[in-house]
Parts: sequence; C-alpha cells; structure tokens
Amino acid sequence: MAAERSNGTIVKVSGPLVVARGLFGSRMFEMVKVGELGLFGEIIEIRGDQYSIQVYEETEGIAPGQPVLPTGVPLSAELGPGLLQSIYDGVQRPLDKLMAAYGEFIVRGAAAPALDRAKKWSFTPAAREGDQVTGGDILGTVPETELITHKIMVPPNVSGRLESVKAGDFTVEETIAVVLGQDGTRHDIAMLQRWPVRIPRPIANKLPPQRPLLTGQRIIDMLFPVAKGGTACVPGPFGSGKTVVQHQLAKWADADIVIFIGCGERGNEMTDVLLEFPELTDPKTGRPIMERTVLVANTSNMPVAAREASVFTGITMAEYYRDMGYSVALMADSTSRWAEAMREMSGRLEEMPGDEGYPAYLASRLAAFYERSGMVVGLGKDARQSSVTIIGAVSPAGGDLSEPVTQSTLRVTKVFWGLDDQLAFQRHFPAINWLTSYSLYQDVTDPWYDANIYPEWSKLRRQTMVILKKEADLQELVRLVGMDSLNPQDRLLMEVARMIREDFLNQSAFDDIDTFTSLNKQALILDAILHFNQAAMAKLDQGFALSSLLGLPVMEEIARSKLIPEQEAKERFAALKDNINKALDEAAVKE
Repeated sequence: MAAERSNGTIVKVSGPLVVARGLFGSRMFEMVKVGELGLFGEIIEIRGDQYSIQVYEETEGIAPGQPVLPTGVPLSAELGPGLLQSIYDGVQRPLDKLMAAYGEFIVRGAAAPALDRAKKWSFTPAAREGDQVTGGDILGTVPETELITHKIMVPPNVSGRLESVKAGDFTVEETIAVVLGQDGTRHDIAMLQRWPVRIPRPIANKLPPQRPLLTGQRIIDMLFPVAKGGTACVPGPFGSGKTVVQHQLAKWADADIVIFIGCGERGNEMTDVLLEFPELTDPKTGRPIMERTVLVANTSNMPVAAREASVFTGITMAEYYRDMGYSVALMADSTSRWAEAMREMSGRLEEMPGDEGYPAYLASRLAAFYERSGMVVGLGKDARQSSVTIIGAVSPAGGDLSEPVTQSTLRVTKVFWGLDDQLAFQRHFPAINWLTSYSLYQDVTDPWYDANIYPEWSKLRRQTMVILKKEADLQELVRLVGMDSLNPQDRLLMEVARMIREDFLNQSAFDDIDTFTSLNKQALILDAILHFNQAAMAKLDQGFALSSLLGLPVMEEIARSKLIPEQEAKERFAALKDNINKALDEAAVKE
C-alpha cells in the first residue's frame, strides 16, 4: 500500500532550488507549495529523505523551517476553450488576469486559473446518447473564436457508452456529457481537461512528412523548406535576426494554430510581440491573428526554473489542438535560455557537468521536446490527420555553432537555417546563410511543389543553388586577382548571383507587399532572373560584348518585380520575360 503524503519542511535554500525533508509519498515531478507564501515548485530529485524542488518564483524570504505542502499532481496544463488569444507565463498563469488583480508586477504566490471559470461557452453536441465512444472521439463543438472551432474530445483515458450529452451554454467545469465505462465506472466529462506537460499526449499513429509548411519567406520556401510536422533549428549570434524570423513565421505560416513561446528572451523583445500580435490581421481571413494564437511569455527577468516549464506547457497546448485535427506551428525563442536554466539547476543539484557545464542529459531533454513534433493520426474513430511543427531558435554564445546546445539540436532537427551576423550588418534580411543552411525535407517538398505550385520548381531551386555556390568559389578568386581576371561568362554569373541575393533572397519584413510572397510569385520572380541569365549567356556564346548586356533598365524592372501585387503577377511576369528578350536583343553589340 502506497504511503500517504505528508507535509515537508525546508532544510536548504539555494536560489531557485529548495531542499525539503518529510515529503513522504511524494513523487518525481509532483507540484508542491513552498514556504508560507505557497510558491509554485516541482520535485526534480529525490535522495532518500531529501526532496529537491525547483521553484518557479523568486525565493527571497524563503527560509529553512518553513513548510512545503504536496499537491499530489504533476505540473499540468489546463486545456479547453479560452486558450486562444491568451497570454500566459511559463506555468500557465494568465498574465492579463494577474495584472488586473495585482498590478504591473506579479506578486509572489499569486495564482489564477488558466481558463476563465465564469465564462459560458455555447456547446453543440456532435455525438448522440447511446454511442460507444473512445478517447479522442469528438463529443461536440464550441465556437472559440471567429477563426477556430474548438472540438470537445473524450479524454484519452476514457471509453464506454455515452449515457448523456447536453446542448447549451456551460462553463468549462460544468458536466456536458456522461460516459459509462465497461466496468460500470461513471465518467463526468467537462470541457476542461488537464494533462501533465512532461508526458506526450497519445496518438494512434505517426506518419512521415507529406507536404511543406508554407511561410511566404522566399529563402525558406524555395531553398530550405520545413515540412508540416517537421523540426527546424534557427541558430545565430546576437543581432542576426532570430526573433524577426520567428515573428515572420508566426505571422505568415499556413498553420491553423500558432503557439509562440518567449523562453528567457529580453523583455523588450517579448513586449514587441505582445503589442504587435493583437494588431496583426490573418492574411487568409482578414480577422485578427490572435484569434488563432497563444502566447507564452517567460522573459529573462523571470525565475529561471520556469523556462523549462514554459517549453513543455507550450508543446502540450500544441498537442491538444493537434488532436482536434488542426496543424500547429510552435515557435520557441530560445532553447538556449532553457538550456542555461538546466545548467544552473544542475549545478545547484551538484550533478556531474558535461560539455561547457551543461548537464549530461541536455541532448536527451532537447530530443524529448523536438520528438513531440510530427504528422500524426489522432485518437478517435475518424482518424484525424494533423501536425505539430517545431521551430526552435538557438542563441549560441559568441555565435559559436559548435557549442553543445546547437550541436544537440542539430542532431534531432532536419532543417538548419544558419543566421549570419555579417549578412545582418549588410542589412540583408532574413540573414540566413545560403551556403551553410540545409533542409533534409527536400525529397518530400520538391515533388509536392512540382505537382501543386510550379512544374519546374525543383529545377529552379537546383539552378539557383548552383549559381550561388559558383559565386562563392569565384569570390575567392576575385579577392586574389581581381574581377578583370574572370571570363565574361563568370562575370555574368557573378551579376546574376547578385540579382538572386538582392532581388530574391533579400526580403523586407516591414514592406506591406514584400513581407509575404506567395509560392507562385516566388517561382515567377526566380524564373525571371534565371531567364535573364539563360538569355544573356546565349548572347555571350554568340560573341556579343558583356558590357552591352549589363546595366540595362530591364534589370531594374527585375529588381522591382518582388513588389508586384499578387493579383497582377501572372500577366506582369509574362510581360517581364518578353521585355528581357527584347532588351537583350536591342542592346547586344558584337565585340
């Protein structure tokens, strides 16, 4: 028979780490209330009678002799209608509710339910009394926002006969259905579910990636795509634009739901997100983008222990919407801050350090997080297919990509968008280095693009990468002996590579048209540049002078083509290719 839980007593305080004795019956990762203020804490180590607790709030004033009260439950996320449009801290406390109750700064020990207990939601049943239901089956729907219909599901561990189901307006805690299990157990089902954040929600099957996540960012979609249900790593030094890249993906990716986790980032960056997102409009519907977004704000001045909690809280909410059949994109900015928190807690636990002081289990913790992505078949009779795509930023100290967090992340992610501070200093954004970045999803994405967007998409991508790599080789030669040493064909290739870099890869996040480019328009822009290259090379092979082919007004027309409105793209790019042919024919002069 399991021992009954008993209250404990603090014996040691070391920053966010508190050691207590007497918590008999408590288990690993159980939540506890620490000290007279009842601070949130989680048991992370048990050695005999000593229970090590990481506290998610500042421990100032906590002293040995104060009580520790067990709760009997692990750190869990509240899941139900009302998650969307919410802003939470790392342990899923609603920041707007805390501000209304306590003011601008969070009071230690402050608590508020993640979901509003008073608000009533209109529930429409989809199942009928007498139906046999299992975990994941949809009982009914709730219009959570104008963009998203919330699907109330049978909890994963419940199955049996649906004894009753009610239509009407209910709070998240009121019973909407009763399921009678095969053993006669009665299960009262409410809209609110709780799920331990460290345990992945169950699925029926995991599928291989099938199509790309469309972002509207040209260098990503064309050269280094990420698949829906895939994983991507965005490492880069300070000032290289990691946060801007993630903001752009959060705004424009074709995911149904966006979960944005600010994990240990500077407060001013998170403030920009909190102020900007409510003003953004969803490009497909014209509705506010917050109607399909959840923000988790855990800034660098908040307690370090809550950083790990924020990451797992975010992925649990993502899995919940995935189980409804929605595609979810999760942005974590940045996992380096999470790893630093693990290093601090590991040091206070006196564990044997690994590389650069990080704990030996750093790689396994990162893998456990990224492995919760994927294209899956959810539980339930209708076999809903959905996905969670994880895009994690990494902030290596000094931009050193050989450090443990970056390397451990690259082992488990399949896309590497390497940010380059030199490109950022040159005002080239996104500052993704096209020579070091890669995507391992191209075997999946190229056939999809060719079949659904542009028949020669993969051919355009390959030609572009060949030109950019040849340019890099030629630049080494130019540095040694100068541009005049190159033959006309190589000098033309250098000019075309410049056009690709400046007119295609460089994209302004602050221009209303350039901030997002449809896949069809991306292909048309690149096709126009490569058409110029092919036509000009043909003229060179016929003996025409290179000087007569460069600096033409049509090159300015190509440079401005990324600002062509989407609805005019087809006609204007067809005219542009005609203009290229005409301009080269008129300008070509024999040497």
